[in-house]
Amino acid sequence: MKSNVVLSIGAAAARFGLAAHVLRHWESMGLLAPARAEGERRRYGPSDLYRIAVILRAKEAGFALEDIKEMLTTADAAARRTILLRHRAELAGRIARAQASLEVIDCALDCEHEDLTACPSFQSMVAERLAPVPSP
Repeated sequence: MKSNVVLSIGAAAARFGLAAHVLRHWESMGLLAPARAEGERRRYGPSDLYRIAVILRAKEAGFALEDIKEMLTTADAAARRTILLRHRAELAGRIARAQASLEVIDCALDCEHEDLTACPSFQSMVAERLAPVPSP
């Protein structure tokens, strides 16, 4: 992208497949600060477009907008690290649960029993779920 490209809010939103109100919302939260020109019209330059791409990538990674704002605006590396570590732990948990679900599905797909619940492998997986939850 050329370094001198400046887009209207509609063009910037369309560039990323977003509605213009999304960019307005992000601006109201303090995530974006586009320049204003021509009677208060927003103008998105290369740094704004980069910031939008960063926000979208963080959202794709599962970050909440408040966490994205804090990570992008804080000068405190420890605060940013705390957010990242918390999100990493949450993501690792979701991945583990998804992997366990995939294993159950694969077990069911490989099972030759007419009644899936009669399959010893499937019963073993269900038994793991029945195990008592450890006390804190």
